[in-house]
Amino acid sequence: MKKTVRGTTRTKRTAGKPRRAASRLALAAQTAMGTVLRVRRGERVVIVTNPLDDVLTISAALYDAALDRGADAVILVQPVRTSLDMASDAVIHALRSQPDVICSISAMKLGKDRFGLEKPYRFPPAEGKWAHIFDALMGAKKARSFWSPSVTLDMFCRTVPVDYAQIGAQARKLKKALDRAARVHVTAPGGTDIEIGLAGRKAHLDDGAFWKPGTGGNLPAGEAYISPALGDADGVMVFDGSLSVADGGGAFVPRSPVTVEVRGGFVRSVRGGPGARRFAHSLELGEEAARKMAGRPGWKPARVASYGRNARHLGELGIGLNPAAQVTGNMLEDEKILGTCHVAIGSNYDNDAEAFTHLDCIIRTPTITAIGRNGREQVIMKAGKMR
Repeated sequence: MKKTVRGTTRTKRTAGKPRRAASRLALAAQTAMGTVLRVRRGERVVIVTNPLDDVLTISAALYDAALDRGADAVILVQPVRTSLDMASDAVIHALRSQPDVICSISAMKLGKDRFGLEKPYRFPPAEGKWAHIFDALMGAKKARSFWSPSVTLDMFCRTVPVDYAQIGAQARKLKKALDRAARVHVTAPGGTDIEIGLAGRKAHLDDGAFWKPGTGGNLPAGEAYISPALGDADGVMVFDGSLSVADGGGAFVPRSPVTVEVRGGFVRSVRGGPGARRFAHSLELGEEAARKMAGRPGWKPARVASYGRNARHLGELGIGLNPAAQVTGNMLEDEKILGTCHVAIGSNYDNDAEAFTHLDCIIRTPTITAIGRNGREQVIMKAGKMR
């Protein structure tokens, strides 16, 4: 039964707002299902979310947009999960049914896969093994997806209906430069000065072109990113934007910048006041999560030690490209801001430095120089401006 609001003054003053908001949300959802995923009639779509207003509202709009395109869609609602929690078994079993499309619209994270952690997934003839069914379906090119941890209603409506052709062109240009580079040198006015090895790595695109099996990324989209070479980064990073944390808070903008010293690809020290202490504690939580796995099925001492060690390893270098993104203190959006880059500490995207945490941290107005194997330098971003 619909609830009736008595009186006329309030109705007249706000009558247009619900309609405008619904229209913006519908456009964003249609863009996600149509332009980004290109959902087709008869495809199976699984949407995973939490019982919170923003993500549940977005999920309902995506469900409607999927039905409008003739898909067989379902919504699964589980309690909020952090990067250290396990996903509900029902969610994992739904993904194990191998849907065509997966949308994770979570207040925080999808959650770990307890089954995959005990016995990694394999999908021959695809090479590799995966500790999460989601990663397995993507890696074996059996599903396509987007995931939006911590997304808000305003963010979704504002940053999803963007020019994906422009973002894609910029992302492909960056990928070409990063794929050729042996190293990158990143500097910034805040004090960042670090070299990161990229030998043997290939860049990934979060450009909103997620319509082929095995493709996926964030919504909002808009970045090119790459996993640093193992154990190959030295210098100082000064995070003067937002930082991700593993204490349940998602991300925060510190009152003063957080300085991180890196040697041999690992974080060796963190300094800079209360924000630095909070970030350092998140690194410790990643290490602790690994120690807690000791003695469980599939967790030999070497694996426990590796996960704990990689909680301090550089796992990603990303460059933001979304022109509608702005500083919000929400990492999902902040890492996409055009004119910034971010470095993540923890698990990487090539699955050879696994950890329980992946903590993205923003550097404002960087200058990024790609260094080729022959020593030739190419400036790909100058003071936050694409070259």
